Amino acid sequence: MDFIHNLALGFSVAVSPSSLLYCLLGVLLGTLIGVLPGIGPIATIALLLPVSFTLSPPDAIIMLAAIYYGAQYGGSTTAILVNVPGESSAVVTAVDGYKMARQGRAGAALGMAAIASFIAGCIATVVIAIAAPLLSSVALEFRSEDYFSLMVFGLVGAVVLAHGSLARSAPMVILGLLLGLVGEDANSGIPRFDFGLPDLTDGISFVALTVGLFGVSEIIRSLEQPDPPAVFKTKLRGLLPNMHDLRISAASILRGTAVGSVLGLLPGGGALLSSFSAYTVEKKFASNPKHFGAGDIRGVAAPEAANNASAQTAFIPLLTLGIPASPVMALMIGALMLKGVTPGPQVITDRPDLFWGLVASMWIGNLMLIVLNLPLVGIWVRLVSIPYRYLSLTIMLFCAIGAYSVTRNVAEIYTIVFFGALGYLLLKLKCEPAPLVLGFILGPLMEEHLRRALLISEGNPSIFFSRPISSFFLLASLALLISVIFPSIRKKRELAMQE
Repeated sequence: MDFIHNLALGFSVAVSPSSLLYCLLGVLLGTLIGVLPGIGPIATIALLLPVSFTLSPPDAIIMLAAIYYGAQYGGSTTAILVNVPGESSAVVTAVDGYKMARQGRAGAALGMAAIASFIAGCIATVVIAIAAPLLSSVALEFRSEDYFSLMVFGLVGAVVLAHGSLARSAPMVILGLLLGLVGEDANSGIPRFDFGLPDLTDGISFVALTVGLFGVSEIIRSLEQPDPPAVFKTKLRGLLPNMHDLRISAASILRGTAVGSVLGLLPGGGALLSSFSAYTVEKKFASNPKHFGAGDIRGVAAPEAANNASAQTAFIPLLTLGIPASPVMALMIGALMLKGVTPGPQVITDRPDLFWGLVASMWIGNLMLIVLNLPLVGIWVRLVSIPYRYLSLTIMLFCAIGAYSVTRNVAEIYTIVFFGALGYLLLKLKCEPAPLVLGFILGPLMEEHLRRALLISEGNPSIFFSRPISSFFLLASLALLISVIFPSIRKKRELAMQE
């Protein structure tokens, strides 16, 4: 009965006029940035953080979440029709989806992507509704040493499992941890690492850092890219796959959903790893894997189900443990903390309207995606042909206005410029800036729990190994680090990253 009561509470929040409006706005923006190559959900959410300040916490998280899972849907449209994935997670979809378009089956591929995304999104939402309260009740037993070890595991997992070189990802996490320490010491109140600048006394602005690191740097990089390719001209002969397609893809959708739901929980897993893994699993299950890569509709169904399921189950560790499983979730933590909500096991009990409202809105958002976006395919594809340079100056202006509006301090503009230049430099050096944000968000929390644990143990570090939960996460972190040392495992990882 509690479950039914909680869902009723969630739908009462999700169907309010303001929540419906921001959910609709989120899925439309998410689809738009998924269609347009270059920006992505991380930059878009960073740019819209100032806008979320004017919203209630439930409306803010509903809109930002809708942008994220909407982007996973939108990325498949241009991947299928133009062979240009709007989102990195849609790279796998382009392999078979574009071949289907060349064979005159673009409509079936688009319809299957929509159906797989909708089914996976609905199932993943059920997983959240069931698993999150159970995990939250377990997390209530965590102590400071357990939280510290969990965050260590999260950062190690993000480095090991994330896309990119370990030699480049690890320094990014360390840099993020150091940047998170700038500002007043939590215990003594003494400013540290502020270089004598009064504007750094309260620390580096999360909004300015993310807007510069993702928004400005991505705009600059996108301006270097050539104009988008011409859209493949093909007549869409219907947007629904036939019964044969549905029959052979049903198991693929379920397997993709299962893979994405599990990997979405892991630090660094994310939609990209989920889509690649689901595609690999389908090739293993296929009686004739040679069809994959030549226009097999299962190669569209499985990765699309996986990336959408992963995008939604990533909210489980965010809302129950306060641990971001991906850079996007790190931005979500920042948005909630700026609204005065601390993610963790208390969210479900202290703010049930926020948690259950988000869960209910995901069902509504997935329904909005499939109802609205299939008829709008033509509009989305035409947007790809707009030269990005026409949009860049407007987006850059909104970056500056948005960050300045938070504190009305001109120092925010300088911070954006600095981190925009740093982000562009990191991209040129092929260093992903995403792990930096994870370190920046978790750094102050790790310091707080580390100090608290050592105070309780009177400075004895053995406290981190005396608790079963803490020792488990530390051993798991060590196992992840050792796993990438073995040559065979490291070689497979490097080959997967190159693909």
